[in-house]
Amino acid sequence: MENELKPLRDQIDAIDVQLLELLNQRARLAQEVGKVKIEKDLPVFRPEREAQVLRGLAERNKGPMATEDVQTIYREVMSACRALERRISVAYLGPSGTYSEQAAYEYFGRAIDIVPCASIDEIFRSAEAGTADYGIVPIENSTEGAITRTLDLLMQTPLTISGEKEIPIDLSLMTLSGTMEGIHTICAHSQALAQCQGWLNQNYPRILRHAVSSNGEAALLASKDTETAAIASDLAGKRYGLEVVNAHIQDDPQNRTRFVVIGHQKTEPSFMDQTSLALSVQNRPGAVYRLLEPLDKHGVSMNRFESRPARSGNWEYYFFVDLIGHAEDERMAAALKELRDRAAYFKVLGSYPMSIE
Repeated sequence: MENELKPLRDQIDAIDVQLLELLNQRARLAQEVGKVKIEKDLPVFRPEREAQVLRGLAERNKGPMATEDVQTIYREVMSACRALERRISVAYLGPSGTYSEQAAYEYFGRAIDIVPCASIDEIFRSAEAGTADYGIVPIENSTEGAITRTLDLLMQTPLTISGEKEIPIDLSLMTLSGTMEGIHTICAHSQALAQCQGWLNQNYPRILRHAVSSNGEAALLASKDTETAAIASDLAGKRYGLEVVNAHIQDDPQNRTRFVVIGHQKTEPSFMDQTSLALSVQNRPGAVYRLLEPLDKHGVSMNRFESRPARSGNWEYYFFVDLIGHAEDERMAAALKELRDRAAYFKVLGSYPMSIE
């Protein structure tokens, strides 16, 4: 068998040498790109450029390696090369072990500095103040809908959305002992508790449920208290030395959370983009129909429409809308101009590359 494997392994070793040289050639070119960016005062991270690279790889990949695996490898290559220009920092909902941390690494690659924050508000403050270059925040869940605090803050912030990432959410119930013996409290983020509500009602209806700032925080608390259980990811459990009592306890097996990247950077068109808006209208008959009429007129498609109370006490609402296309696209620009004229409140939250899955 060794005689049969040796020539194949020799070929692999030779290819690895070639790959290493090519990777370093790419890295040297990235350094040259970095010099130009410094001279022109351009941002290190260009989400539209990286999205184009990943989509191009998907179109050219002929296998046998899966396209998703190719993109994962190249995202890390781009991250490492980007770090040679300058290592960027990303604020996320901490502590370590949260799905927010996972989303940050899957979107930016691992050659970044991550800044754990205790709340979504703190992520916004960190990015606004420049403590972090970017923030990554949850915006909606496939089971529980919009993350309302994120929507509220997006309306108030000078930051803009520059990217998005979807993460499958697989939740486990964990304790230090691996059993529920002596457990008085189950901790998790409020969204996670809601996503597991049916399972918890059926299996542990009498145990107190306590909402905390994140599932990572829940895992940290459970690691310090034998009477506390946590609902969190397996990664968080391993990080804090917990044992799984029950796995896959989310009510919806297809449960996913969408995260958005926020920062001061406005992205250029990548030619597969999405534009997010916040809108409101006066409370009168036909107002919403009239508001959205320009989308049909200019052939702009909408893939999300969400309402949020305006907290005015007058039954008024803000609408959060995702449109397919970039704000600089001709048809989109014409539609947005008319929307702005018709809306009582109008804000472009960002135009950015659509999630690459």
